[in-house]
Amino acid sequence: MLRVVATGTWVYDQSVPVTVRVVESDRDFWFDIAEADGNLEDEERPWLSEDGLCYYVCFHEGWEPGKPFWPDSVGFLSLDEARAAAEATVPSPLDWEPS
Repeated sequence: MLRVVATGTWVYDQSVPVTVRVVESDRDFWFDIAEADGNLEDEERPWLSEDGLCYYVCFHEGWEPGKPFWPDSVGFLSLDEARAAAEATVPSPLDWEPS
């Protein structure tokens, strides 16, 4: 399950709006990649919240549910952590759409 739970916009070069999305997942994307590559440590487990969720920042344009997904961040255990990471990454303020 992948779903966009937050969408924001920042302005590149003072004129070009750029969309940022926070995607909620019930899978640890990076754990799954390491598992597929055979690179897991013996005791390694997926990085998921108590609710079994993980949040990723998606900076690249054009992603939408149903299309192949590749996150642009590590996984975060909360929406607030993912939003804060997105805000710390872009060079201008992020304007989040109301949820």
